[in-house]
Amino acid sequence: MSTARALDLSVGAGAVLDDLEWIVERREPHLGRVQLVGPDGSRQRLTFRFLVNHQHCRPSSRTSGSGAGRGRQPASVGGLKPDRRRLAELRVAHLLEVKTGFRSGDPLRPGPGEPKPQYHPETTTLTERRLAKVAELKALNPEEAKLLGLAEVGYRTLIRWEKNRSRFGLIGCADDRWLRESGGHPSISEQVREAIFAVRAETLHRSRVDGRTREAMIHQYVRETFGPDTAVPGYHTLLRVWKEWFGPSGSRQRYERSAQLPTKAGHVVVHRPGQVVALDSTVLPVMVRECVFGDPVKVHLTLAMDVYTHSLCAFRLTLVSDTSVDVAMLLRDVMLPLPMPADWGEDMEWPYPGLPAAVVAEFAGYEVAGLPFFAPETVTTDHGSVYRNHHLVDVQRVLGCNILPSRVLRPTDKQVVERAFGSIRSLLFEHLLGYTGVDVADRGADPEGDATWTIEQMEHVIAT
Repeated sequence: MSTARALDLSVGAGAVLDDLEWIVERREPHLGRVQLVGPDGSRQRLTFRFLVNHQHCRPSSRTSGSGAGRGRQPASVGGLKPDRRRLAELRVAHLLEVKTGFRSGDPLRPGPGEPKPQYHPETTTLTERRLAKVAELKALNPEEAKLLGLAEVGYRTLIRWEKNRSRFGLIGCADDRWLRESGGHPSISEQVREAIFAVRAETLHRSRVDGRTREAMIHQYVRETFGPDTAVPGYHTLLRVWKEWFGPSGSRQRYERSAQLPTKAGHVVVHRPGQVVALDSTVLPVMVRECVFGDPVKVHLTLAMDVYTHSLCAFRLTLVSDTSVDVAMLLRDVMLPLPMPADWGEDMEWPYPGLPAAVVAEFAGYEVAGLPFFAPETVTTDHGSVYRNHHLVDVQRVLGCNILPSRVLRPTDKQVVERAFGSIRSLLFEHLLGYTGVDVADRGADPEGDATWTIEQMEHVIAT
């Protein structure tokens, strides 16, 4: 579990990444990423997951008035400087030419050579005129287009500008970065800033306290360090700044502390399948029988999840706690194509992700199920003794992969498999007879008597 933070990724909002402020220039929600622009004009594309999980990424307190949307007054034309206003009017002229064929928008006041053949409303469609405008703007010199605010204008950009112009007028065509930036928090002086970070460092190792207690500690630090005459802002300002800098502080203290532990290798970005496979075990929350007439018993479920694709590569059920041999066999299942059960339909067969099914079946010697198989590069585990066994060291050497334990008090290192346990519980286990619940307090009257599934049947149900 990681510290929850309200990170605004709307266009025009600001984010501080590694002590450098970036502005969200464009969002691509269908790809799960945003394009950021730095103060020097440099750009980079990052995923939502990377920004949310990055330890040194926080919302900026100095963002565009419209981009952040923190209850400020609506953007108006008065917030634009004269040169920026002329750029917005130029955008409107291009939009009116696309819509009506005339830059003025009035057929009674045509400009020289208007309407142009590619923008004539009687001989062209709106889509054709938009595509012609995109081609016209792309033909401009890149430096001139950047100065005019017309760089990288595509078909969907024209649609977005036209919608904003229809709703908000001229200001709807203005870039959020052209608006006046907020002043941040002028009442947060260097003395108050030092006090806030000092209180943050102290409360991180204490039991959890509320906002009023943190406010009193900040006042006490300022009085003792800088004297009683140093001005300290009010409670609501301190609370707002605390949320912007450190998040809403809604997580437990142990997770807050674990998130602040020093990291040796920094943030790891997984960008291909098989790069990291997460392993974890839990007690199966369903009572099963070893055989049809056997007594109800509990078994352990071990999952192997690919961190990049979030796909379940392999799993195993064991009567007792898993051993190093079980983990080694689980890794073997990850690397080998698994056979098709007899009652699985054709839609469960191996698809065509770059490798024909006939080739895979010939290699394996049987019909292959549509489950991923690959040689993992890194395997992330917890700190159980089974994962530190000498047998796993031999397996690591044979398979050529690195078996690395997750960091202490860092459940986010295996959050993919942790979340998978919860999903399987709610989507499958809760619907089965013999479900024992989350803990003893949620347990039914007689889950042992309800147990009807055998271990073999349970394996088949989970696989299906």
